[in-house]
Amino acid sequence: MQYRKLGNTEVELSAVGLGCMGMSQAYGQPDDTESIATLEKTLEMGINFWDTADFYGAGKNEELISKVLVPNRDKVFIATKFGFHATPDDPFALDASPAYMRKAVEASLRRLKIETIDLYYAHRVDPNVPIEETVGAMSELVKEGKVRYLGLSEASPESIRKAYAVHPIAALQSEYSLLTRDVEKEILPLCKELGISFIPFSPLARGLVTNTVDNKTLGEDDFRKILPRFSNEHWDNNSRLANAFADMAADKTCTPAQLALAWVLAQGENIIPIPGTKRRKYLEDNVGAVDVDLSPSDLKDIEDLLTKYPDTGARYTQTMAKMTGK
Repeated sequence: MQYRKLGNTEVELSAVGLGCMGMSQAYGQPDDTESIATLEKTLEMGINFWDTADFYGAGKNEELISKVLVPNRDKVFIATKFGFHATPDDPFALDASPAYMRKAVEASLRRLKIETIDLYYAHRVDPNVPIEETVGAMSELVKEGKVRYLGLSEASPESIRKAYAVHPIAALQSEYSLLTRDVEKEILPLCKELGISFIPFSPLARGLVTNTVDNKTLGEDDFRKILPRFSNEHWDNNSRLANAFADMAADKTCTPAQLALAWVLAQGENIIPIPGTKRRKYLEDNVGAVDVDLSPSDLKDIEDLLTKYPDTGARYTQTMAKMTGK
């Protein structure tokens, strides 16, 4: 495993982390036994960066992780988030107020069964709460020893600057992959300027670029069924793209997942992707990305391929997209 520094700190994180959401929600039925085995496998492979949130599985993801985290606390840098919570009126209610954060952090510490969270994110920027207020309250957690470092997720450049003026932001998490590149214009340069680690979630475009997904066989409990990229409108384009990308990966003697993650890693030394999986075989596949070297010619070939299949569709529905970029 290779390692990259967290922000302006001396903390060394595995260059490929682990997104844990899918172990408890969104991508079919959970399999706790295999998820636990996958978490244990990360330790063998040198992956020390796990990502979760209190919202994933309504707290069940943090509880699941705790079973491996607690006996291996010194081997894992754990990140979790607060903000989203389900209400009778809104399954994606957002509250980043200091009062709600206080309740949320105590609940996360309880479920994780630890005394200190390594990296604590505001899951989204709450339009009803000034970001300075949210981060100011989060910074109190650092002083109290309940949190080590602070992060934001899906924040705008303006919000990042305002937050950073209150307290150093160690990490910014946003979606970034071959098919989702909005952050390249302003966010990535700003992270580099401020010394913030950029943490891409869904770096494999929710599995689309791995060429292992068929939109016709997605289960009713699979979150991707509602996403534009997996709709019939865009599927012909995207399946052709995935097939062509798989051929390119074969020419490089690697898998599509490895090629896609290698591309993400090549975009900056401050970038640490967190591909999600609940299966050991995919974990092992993903980790192989650190050994894939991409030449300028390889990168150009990838860009040319993406240009050939432009009709990929939006990453989110309109309703979900409104929650980002605040």
